[in-house]
Amino acid sequence: MAMQDNNRKIIATCEMHTGGTPLRIVVSGLPEVKGKTILDKLQYCKDNLDDFRRFLMHEPRGHKEMYGAILVEADDETCAIGVLFIHNEGYSTMCGEGIIALGRYVIDKQLIMPNNESSVFNIQCPCGPVKVFVESKNGKTDMVKFHSVPAFVYLLAEKIKVDGLGLITIDIVFGGAFYAFVIDRDVGLDLRKSKANDVCDVASAITSAVKEKINIKHPESEGLSFLSGIIITDGKDDYMEEATMNCLIYDSRVGRGPCGSGATSRIALQYAKSQIKLKQKRRFQSSATKSEFIAMAVQEVTYHGRDAVIVEVGGRAYYSGSSQFEMEDEDPLKDGFLVN
Repeated sequence: MAMQDNNRKIIATCEMHTGGTPLRIVVSGLPEVKGKTILDKLQYCKDNLDDFRRFLMHEPRGHKEMYGAILVEADDETCAIGVLFIHNEGYSTMCGEGIIALGRYVIDKQLIMPNNESSVFNIQCPCGPVKVFVESKNGKTDMVKFHSVPAFVYLLAEKIKVDGLGLITIDIVFGGAFYAFVIDRDVGLDLRKSKANDVCDVASAITSAVKEKINIKHPESEGLSFLSGIIITDGKDDYMEEATMNCLIYDSRVGRGPCGSGATSRIALQYAKSQIKLKQKRRFQSSATKSEFIAMAVQEVTYHGRDAVIVEVGGRAYYSGSSQFEMEDEDPLKDGFLVN
């Protein structure tokens, strides 16, 4: 944070949201993020700058559902910028809602020069480079789409015993992060009627079981080898024009948006099950806000010997403000806090 006087520090941010998922983009005041690669920079933040994450994400300046973005120099020469995603518990390897918001931000702030009605560039995330497409209408940025890193099914129809639920079936898929998928009716829920607390309780039990009993290993990076969240769906996986519902639960909290990396993963799962074909668009709706993304598989690829797909996800982001956060050294709660 930039020093303003001997006991006062300031950090400036731009506030956005995508489908209700907030994104707090650091504009100024953060020390240099050191490291040769994007994963080195991520580790540097964890080891040296984690107090800044807590300052921005925790109360009284943030909340449990807050997400943030720290822009860094990309080490991949094909990428315009790099980004590290932060939240109240730590760091994420990918955030689809964040990418959609950053698509507008990068063009609007002229971090790269726009190209008339359609701008295309890459953002380097910890999970890999993500291609971003930003449409403009009447001189204003509008719809943003991105092409995912290779998305693949890690475990299909895996049986697992969960406390309070018994033996259930889950699928584990990577779409920039690892998610475990389960259908609402299979675990006694109805996404259109169940209370958020009940959904979180079920997801927490599944999370504990997966972390205890399944060893998740990304084929390329140990830094990506962990479960990011549980996605409960309404089970409408065969191709249809009607929207299908996603509910992301991570760290006992309900995601606000349809979850970009979750939509990516679910498209990969549907494609692996031959429920959809290439270029067949699906609409994914958030159970929390009813906001929607449109997604489709656009290309088959092989990734470290696994069948995978590149997925296109599209949505809209909006500006919600700008902030200037202050820290006084004598404040006993200067680093922030969370009430669990």
